Amino acid sequence: MPPQVLLIVFVASTPSLPTYVQFLSVALSSNILNPSAMAWTSGKEPARSLHLHCMVRLLSGKYTAMPIENNFQHDEMLRKNPGDRVTYRELSGAAAPDSPSWQAAMGAVGSHLSRSGVRLVMFLHGSVLGTDVFGLTRLDEAGGLKRGYSRGISGLDSLLAFMREGPNGIGPLPGGLMPPLPDDEATKKLLDDQVGDAANFTTAYVESFRKATNQKAAPPLICVRELWSGENHHLGRAIAACRVLERVYRLVAEHALGATDRILVEGHGQAGLVLALVSNLLCPSPMTGRKKLFEILRSHSQQTALPDLDRILDRIEAALTSKSLLNGAALDIVTFGTPVRYGWDPSGIGKLLHVVNHRNLRTDGKTWLSKMELPQITMEMPIAWGGDYVQELAVAGTDAMPASESAREANKAVWELVEPYDGFERWVECARRAVRCPTEGSCLLVDYKDCTGSTNARDHYFGHAAYTRMDAMLFNHTEIVGRLYS
Repeated sequence: MPPQVLLIVFVASTPSLPTYVQFLSVALSSNILNPSAMAWTSGKEPARSLHLHCMVRLLSGKYTAMPIENNFQHDEMLRKNPGDRVTYRELSGAAAPDSPSWQAAMGAVGSHLSRSGVRLVMFLHGSVLGTDVFGLTRLDEAGGLKRGYSRGISGLDSLLAFMREGPNGIGPLPGGLMPPLPDDEATKKLLDDQVGDAANFTTAYVESFRKATNQKAAPPLICVRELWSGENHHLGRAIAACRVLERVYRLVAEHALGATDRILVEGHGQAGLVLALVSNLLCPSPMTGRKKLFEILRSHSQQTALPDLDRILDRIEAALTSKSLLNGAALDIVTFGTPVRYGWDPSGIGKLLHVVNHRNLRTDGKTWLSKMELPQITMEMPIAWGGDYVQELAVAGTDAMPASESAREANKAVWELVEPYDGFERWVECARRAVRCPTEGSCLLVDYKDCTGSTNARDHYFGHAAYTRMDAMLFNHTEIVGRLYS
């Protein structure tokens, strides 16, 4: 017997309804669907009426995957037990960076990566400073406090204060530097000087990784550091996804990568959301979402005079159409502290792993979820007691906002494509789901031992800083090898 399937269709645009009726007719006649397992929900999505989503969910077993050819659907944010997709670890007392034992262990990591076909490692990150990392600008614009949504929810005002850039101890970038951040050496040096290895893949980190892993690796690993714009909104992430793809395309050609090779991309924070969009763009089948996204970005490019974006779109669209962008190489992705928002499309990428700084504070046995209880969270968050609060709270409904009116219009268009949630109440709802593990990929929940009792945000950036520390490099990559390449 085929597995029982629950099909939920959200009908927000009646002209598309016949398509789904036709699909259901075929599915039922083929005995793919059990009529008793079907449910219909009609009505408009929150704050919008431009989407029609179809989600197919396997009810047998504990694992529910995003559909192949995800087409930019949002993650389902399931609270159910991820089962064998999730592993729990603690940062152990590993060897000190650059010590002989550390060098030997990192050399073994490099040899294993090389034997597994990994030829190139990309470290992708933004800036924790000056980018509204919690996305309070959008919540403020939605009028949460002004419209009184926080009334009656004890501690919510205090929680919002901890998330607001400036008062929470996360300051601006020096010299008035604002997103979009240029991917140049001067900006990378500025970030290295300002935050060091806290939520930042420093040049020293990447160089240390390159030297340590290439002691015996043959061929040697190619290591690159990429700084994305740090525009923490839908438009900024969509443009960044195209730039990342174009950069990968050039690296594939430059180093003659092909069918036996693997590319490992490690993305910190919202860089992981950029990579989620990359996964949807890489879907090998033609998708309406990809065409729509390119139309939005082209229109924005023409209105704001971004000729380089036009060139990038031309290159990657042609490469995606001809299926030559990766030239047969596999693109593996590891995210660190990425909020659960955009859905992942596994059909065009290789391996996928999500790493989250997590300490279980729950008493109900659901160790795979974070703890979002008010007002308790306002006492836990300042010392990063429960792990990564940026990953937990920068979910749907939050975001920085583009500066210009034309960019806001383009952002809204992308938003309608990728995220069916908006408004203050929806953010509260998503945050309270307390989801650590996305629906697709493996998940590694790690206690990075970064809760020292300090209330200085710069010591931990609310649990978001631990992943890129030099003393976590060996641990992270030992786990990556074990989870992805064993």
